[in-house]
Amino acid sequence: MTRAAPLAFGFVFLITALRLVALWVDQTDLFVDESQYWLWGQSLDFGYYSKPPLIAWVIRLVTELAGSIDSFWVRFPAPIFHAATATILFYAGRQIFDDRAAFWVAVTYITLPMTSLGSYLISTDTIMLPFFAAGLWAYMRALETGKNGPAIWAGLAIGVGFMAKYAAVYFLMGAGLAAIFVPVLRPNLKQLAVFLIAFAVVISPNIIWNFQNDLTTVTHTMENVSWVQQDIGLSLNFAGLLEFFFAQFLVFGPILFSALLFAIWRPLYPEYRLLAWHIWPIIALVIVQALLARAYANWAVAAYIGGSLLVVVWLLDRRPIWLRLSLAFNGTIAIIFAGVIILGPVAAINGKPVLARYYGRAAVSEQIIDRATEQAVTVIVSDNRDLLADLFLRGFNTDQQIFAAPFAGPPRNYYEQNFMMPKGLNAPILFASFGTPPDCAITSTPIETGIGAFAGKPVFAAVIPADCLRAK
Repeated sequence: MTRAAPLAFGFVFLITALRLVALWVDQTDLFVDESQYWLWGQSLDFGYYSKPPLIAWVIRLVTELAGSIDSFWVRFPAPIFHAATATILFYAGRQIFDDRAAFWVAVTYITLPMTSLGSYLISTDTIMLPFFAAGLWAYMRALETGKNGPAIWAGLAIGVGFMAKYAAVYFLMGAGLAAIFVPVLRPNLKQLAVFLIAFAVVISPNIIWNFQNDLTTVTHTMENVSWVQQDIGLSLNFAGLLEFFFAQFLVFGPILFSALLFAIWRPLYPEYRLLAWHIWPIIALVIVQALLARAYANWAVAAYIGGSLLVVVWLLDRRPIWLRLSLAFNGTIAIIFAGVIILGPVAAINGKPVLARYYGRAAVSEQIIDRATEQAVTVIVSDNRDLLADLFLRGFNTDQQIFAAPFAGPPRNYYEQNFMMPKGLNAPILFASFGTPPDCAITSTPIETGIGAFAGKPVFAAVIPADCLRAK
């Protein structure tokens, strides 16, 4: 297949261009996590409350270059990073297998359901994946050649991936298990040393930052996992396990995930075996997590880097027709995703927008900021993370100061950690929250929530004395 590269890259380019057009006309608001990542980037650091720093750096770079904080520019890196991942997987597939496999790996990855969704919402997974793919490619090259250079590049790539999301450490688990159980997949000692040194050098700023900040991110990550808080022997979440497992048919695509379940248990060649060790242990670990506590559908996406390579060559060897059917199915889903984004609020079911959770946030924030301006109040305070996330974004170019309401315990989010309302405020403030206004309210205005994210939830903006808010 001599024209594999232009065909693959042309396909990736067209899909990416469609996604950028959809983002350009997109009318949705940034989700709470996206707004938070943008805010992190306004104060560049080596770590943040709940994640390592790379996503904040990327968003800051793009918005600075664009001179805009519109949602298009905040989300702009998402389709670009997925296109980069598809490109890296093309070259990995060509090195490990052949041009035919490389073509199918690239077009398969760029149309995965998880890629389609991840191209419209900026997330740490999206930022991590190209580096995870590059690390896997370089590591396989190191094993093939016995040279130290690829091992160094693998360590650097996985280290950068770690700086995007801690899930990049799954690579160490996969490589370690492969080395233990498959002697041919063991790096030599010098390769292992340079890989680990390169990895450690890249991640060291975040490790140091964590120790300087009471292991904030590590603690939050462990709280998400919940093993530290749960008596494993008393409660097993079988419903959560089944929910996570069947969600993978949607994340990777029903045909591909079904084929992958067969492919990981029958790896015929060394390359297959290495890829399998970078797939099933990740999925199995998150299944255990789902059983013991909870697991979101995207927690195993790192498995689908090796998974894309393995399932494509497995299907090409055995059932190429299913690969074509999968591309047709996932490609249709990719076009539907773009259509829903382009149609915006018109894409609705029973009068409710399909993407309702991504509408209405800006409108609520603007009403709150307008109330503050009308009441000549320069300080806005909220005790709700969703409201705070968008208020910081919408209030970026205003004269309003925005703070999190006082809280007596450990900070529950980035806003309480870094933007707690200072003590000693004497002037009235505007307090925005859900529910009913406090009894000390001087004036209060209900906020129209529309049919979006806050539909049916009572939001108010009340002018209150600052000392009315007490740490709870």
